[in-house]
Amino acid sequence: MKKILLPMLSLFLLTGGMAAADDASWLQIGGDYRFRYDRLKATVHEYVQADPTGANPLGTPLSEYAVKNDSLLLNRFGLNLRADAVEDVSVKARLVMYKVWGQETSDAALDNAFADRFGGANDGTAGHIPQDNTLRVDYAYATVTNLFDATAWFSVGRRPSTGGIPGNIRENTEKIGTAGVPNLLVDYAFDGATLGYAPDSVSLPGSYTKLCYGRGFETGFQSAGASLKDTDFYGVNVALMDTELAHVELQYQRGVGIFDRPSDGLTSSATLTAGTVNINTPVSANLGNITWIGGVVAGKLSNFNVFLSAAQSKTAPNGQLSNGMAGLLYNAGDPAERRTGFAVYAGGRYDIKSSGTKLGAEYNHGSEFWVGMVPAGDDIWTSKLGTRGEVYEVYLIQELNRKPISKKGKAFVRIGYQYYKFAYTGSNNWVGAPAKISDLSASNPLTQQMLPPVKDARDLYLTFDVQF
Repeated sequence: MKKILLPMLSLFLLTGGMAAADDASWLQIGGDYRFRYDRLKATVHEYVQADPTGANPLGTPLSEYAVKNDSLLLNRFGLNLRADAVEDVSVKARLVMYKVWGQETSDAALDNAFADRFGGANDGTAGHIPQDNTLRVDYAYATVTNLFDATAWFSVGRRPSTGGIPGNIRENTEKIGTAGVPNLLVDYAFDGATLGYAPDSVSLPGSYTKLCYGRGFETGFQSAGASLKDTDFYGVNVALMDTELAHVELQYQRGVGIFDRPSDGLTSSATLTAGTVNINTPVSANLGNITWIGGVVAGKLSNFNVFLSAAQSKTAPNGQLSNGMAGLLYNAGDPAERRTGFAVYAGGRYDIKSSGTKLGAEYNHGSEFWVGMVPAGDDIWTSKLGTRGEVYEVYLIQELNRKPISKKGKAFVRIGYQYYKFAYTGSNNWVGAPAKISDLSASNPLTQQMLPPVKDARDLYLTFDVQF
């Protein structure tokens, strides 16, 4: 019987594979690989280091000092999948590994001077901050199109809410389609849903509107009377125009019940007599609400790609404090006032098609009370678009003159330089009041800081990217 069954089984598997191969258009596979080198330097202003245990209420005075990493090496690999399951229903997914050379942790890549990098990756930044060789899900979502026999769609799952426009110009990648968002307003991996509609308009080509929802923090099971609530985000996105030569996009979003720590908790180290241990401190309070509004205008003029993006953030604290020490952009003992911040982001890239060379420059500024929901930004020190101060960046991209074999085949080298000039503490953080860095002193315990107040930082970087 085995002599008969085995050949039959082999023939069945072979023909099954042939049938799948004949109808492979339902599945699309792509991805990318990146090698990255960074040479990092920064200066920390003199200050008084606060004691989180409270044992030393006067803190520890520290003189100005420098930090550096002369050779940070990174590997990143991404795998993109699209499957058309049934008519008008598809699933898209991206898996990412982002690893430090010679490490299976984030420690070597993080200075822990900024809230968006402190303690390593969390739910909103996993796969976007260097970690280990684990292949993680960056996004995975299902979309139903042609709702109500119209150009409408509904999408649900882990959202592609990172790497949005106009950041794709620097990254030398295609603009994310109708699923994307302005990256000055959001660069954070959300789990959520979207309902969209794209009218067929001659006067506004490519225009569309989306209603968006995301869950930022899940409390889990709570006992009766518990005060901790979920954190939810709501948004309206309107693209007035979306063509190859011009893009105009506006977005309003609101975060309700903002958490006081990363949604997975805050991991820090403590030295005990038995050695160093990692301690995870979970979310402890909802600090209030934050509202954002902003947009981006991008266009292509001959060989120039130019853009201008701006946004405003406004806090509405509810009086709750994190560990009894700080609220939503204010410290304990201060009035719980609403704070308004703003940010601008501008730049461009000039493409020399004959040689495959691309030259770019960018500038961004964030005010004293600017709060950006952008911790997944592709920057090592801290997400530059959440900076309270200014960041200058220049870069050169050189594409390899090779014939593409895969559908999206491309290989290029990018060399760039970033200069951060911080004006206030608390970049990419909304817990506690910002302080003017130039006013800090090692002799004044009234200006104690939990995180080192970096006053300037530099990053000379080189990447080798292969897209397929």
